[in-house]
Amino acid sequence: MLYHAYEMTHAAISPMRTAARMSKEVLKNPLNPAAGTYGSRTMSAALEMFINATRRYGKPDFEIESTEVDGVETPIVEQVVWSRPFCDLLHFKRDSLEAQDRNDPKVLMVAPMSGHYATLLRGTVKAMLPGHDVYITDWRDARDVPVTDGSFDLDDYADYVIAMIEHLSRNGERVHVMAVCQPGIPVMVAASIMAMDKNPARPASLTLMGSPIDTAKNPKQPNELAKTKPLSWFENNVVTHVPWPNKGFLRRVYPGFLQLSSFFAMNLDRHVGAHVDHFRNLVRGDGDGAEAHQRFYDEYMAVMDLTAEFYLQTIDRVFQRRLLAQGEYMYRDRLVEPSAMEDIAIMTVEGEKDDITGLGQTEAAHALATGLPESKHMHFVAEGVGHYGVFNGSRWRNIIQPKIQAFIEENRARVTRSRPGRGAKVVPIKEKIPA
Repeated sequence: MLYHAYEMTHAAISPMRTAARMSKEVLKNPLNPAAGTYGSRTMSAALEMFINATRRYGKPDFEIESTEVDGVETPIVEQVVWSRPFCDLLHFKRDSLEAQDRNDPKVLMVAPMSGHYATLLRGTVKAMLPGHDVYITDWRDARDVPVTDGSFDLDDYADYVIAMIEHLSRNGERVHVMAVCQPGIPVMVAASIMAMDKNPARPASLTLMGSPIDTAKNPKQPNELAKTKPLSWFENNVVTHVPWPNKGFLRRVYPGFLQLSSFFAMNLDRHVGAHVDHFRNLVRGDGDGAEAHQRFYDEYMAVMDLTAEFYLQTIDRVFQRRLLAQGEYMYRDRLVEPSAMEDIAIMTVEGEKDDITGLGQTEAAHALATGLPESKHMHFVAEGVGHYGVFNGSRWRNIIQPKIQAFIEENRARVTRSRPGRGAKVVPIKEKIPA
């Protein structure tokens, strides 16, 4: 009933939103002699606030049209190169001769499946494009996936990551994987399984950014919330069915609008203050300030549903029982052994002021990867940076991204098979590529 009530509320408000939109246009119309008065500006700003608060926010576009490669403005072409029911693998193809002549490393960016779309990493992608061949997981809204396409849980997530890594490694070079926030656990699982199987396509490196590898270290509000109630409470109170006429009708999901509510609750004062400032900017006619606010909230308010099985397993395995950190994580009846990773370099990145993934939670990955030599471990803490600053903003572009780029370049590798059935030999890529 929860989801149905949400849909019915949207339907009921729709006529009021239409009326508000028409009224706003009348108040702002240049032919209206009172358009420039304080009263008209105030009323128009209030109507716009109402419209934005009640409208649906669809999936945003990446809107990355070009990047600079070797000083040349290079067009970006978005291509879907791999697809499954719950995810498309999106390639940002750099369409210029300069880009084609380079031998930049392939980077698989695993976006979080935590309520927002992959476009939340727009700034992350932009900063990586000049020196890397970038791919990103474009997760689909679970309410748009028919129930006939089956379920999707944490093991399926790891399967998807493995399949994408294998797809991108077909040319012989091992791909580099970046996991931003939530994907840290399934990416670690996927890499561990590939190492255990001696899969020649196993990644050359993992970069884990603000990921909850061990939530017992410096727990924050989301960690505590997940532990305060039994798993049955989450299943009975926040899991519901997708209503008709959505494509995913009857699929059990954790709705995006509930996730958005929890995001707002965590920083309510900050969001209220931002909207008060936005109202004042609209009254004053400060177009730049109003546009920046709207651009941020167009992204922030665009949310997607998560499958119930994925959501509940994440609560259980990651936050409540901490199975990977405890050495008890099972992937399809197999014990996951991160110690099997012997040549997959790991870099962890944390924000000093991260209020979602506390300091030490991501760094915990190094203690699990005991099979790696010291030279394959790297940890970096960005001073004064919060959770989103780890992968977006000026400090990401100027401080964090250059360190990740150097880490990836240092750990590039190709795979050549020595004898059939005898595993694979790792060859540093610098031995194979002319300077």
